[in-house]
Amino acid sequence: MKLFPRSLLAVLLSVAASSLLAATGAAPADGAPAAPAKVVTKPDLVKGEASFAAVCAACHGADGNSGTPAYPKLAQQHPEYLVKQLRDYKTGTRKNAIMQGMAATLSEQDMKNIAYWVTAKTAKPGFAKDKDLVALGERIYRGGVSDRQIPACAGCHSPNGAGIPSQYPRLSGQHAEYTAAQLTYFRDGVRQNSLPMTQVAAKLNDREIRALADYIAGLR
Repeated sequence: MKLFPRSLLAVLLSVAASSLLAATGAAPADGAPAAPAKVVTKPDLVKGEASFAAVCAACHGADGNSGTPAYPKLAQQHPEYLVKQLRDYKTGTRKNAIMQGMAATLSEQDMKNIAYWVTAKTAKPGFAKDKDLVALGERIYRGGVSDRQIPACAGCHSPNGAGIPSQYPRLSGQHAEYTAAQLTYFRDGVRQNSLPMTQVAAKLNDREIRALADYIAGLR
């Protein structure tokens, strides 16, 4: 039988012991506390539906398709984005008296449950209404304004407004009134939970904001 050198055997035993401690969560022999295992909890869509119906549906619609222009459509929005916004409301990073009150009652798991439930709902399409402004909105959304260093919205939110999951929200079909209000809040420093949007909106005038919001409403 082939024997291991003492030094190699000691190393192998040490590695095996460390692996066992990591697997069981036990403290190492030197008394240092073991790193806590990260618990990953999947969203509970049944609880998400119940929470949405109790807390969100009155303003955002039973299926996340708000019928009131002042309240955003949430259906098909990226869940990571929704969770971040709820966190920001809860911490006060994003200001809104109604939403701060609602978010204050939600745990992190509640937020995840709600976000993943509503994102599975199909968003109803919107429509552009101002034919005099829609061409301007399309020009800015797709190409930006180079001489004022305004980037194209499509670069982050995609040409059809679908957005980029985990990073940039879905915009297509959103109520023009809501989008215009948020762009104005970013520009005026009322909303401060996205530095890139604050920097972009700071360069837009009222007419450009209305044009963009109307064009975005009609994106599919």
